[in-house]
Amino acid sequence: MTAPAPFGFVPIDTRRSTAKPRTKGLSMVIDDGLPNGYLADVLRTAGAHIDIMKIKTGLSRLHPRDVLVEKLQMLKAAQVRPFIGGQFHEYVFAKMGESALPRFYDEALSLGFDTIEISDNVVPLDDRQRHGQIAGARRAGLRVFGEVGSKETLSNPSLLVEQARICFDAGAELVLVEAAELVRDGAVHEETLRVLREGLPADRIMIELPGPWIAGVRSCDVESMKKAVLREFGPDVNLANIDVKTIMDTEALRTGLGTAGPLHD
Repeated sequence: MTAPAPFGFVPIDTRRSTAKPRTKGLSMVIDDGLPNGYLADVLRTAGAHIDIMKIKTGLSRLHPRDVLVEKLQMLKAAQVRPFIGGQFHEYVFAKMGESALPRFYDEALSLGFDTIEISDNVVPLDDRQRHGQIAGARRAGLRVFGEVGSKETLSNPSLLVEQARICFDAGAELVLVEAAELVRDGAVHEETLRVLREGLPADRIMIELPGPWIAGVRSCDVESMKKAVLREFGPDVNLANIDVKTIMDTEALRTGLGTAGPLHD
């Protein structure tokens, strides 16, 4: 029998999906090399609020194999979906060519991944390559998150919408919108958020949060962006790149219990 929630009589925003598995309002947390013992504590405390975890960049290559397999098993047991960050896929493509991708997909599946991200943050893809790589990963038996946008240049928001539609057409389940497209010198591009909301299905995109890897972004800017995204999309927006240390605080914002106070329709 599950113990009642502390202060369970206090209402939270009824628009927030609280039961897992969620189909909207997904929270994706970054694993930047978390030790498995630390991760076990995170899942015990905050696992109910984490839907997806990205093993970022090429860190899957650096884990001991048994530790990585154990990590993926822990995540799945907590109903948290792990996936390989897109820059690892870019690295394999850039260093080894397209012919190496099937082997990459087979290794991902053998380790216990069922999802990868396909992006072009640092290795540009044209529309044909983007479509072909996503479709190829799907044929290999993987689920795919696409990503649109650049870490280097600010794109026209309509281009992001067009690229996202290519990803969907190729079989991508979700499309992540690169955080660097949404901020400049720490300020949120609210017009870009509006174009995305009006041009794409909200339940199939994830808005990435920025971090210190983007020039000019401070912790306070990340918090401001969370609030801006929640105002634009509501508490059940899909959010990506949440720092593991702030997942509880992010859920507090979604439910109206955080520093922004109750969110209104």
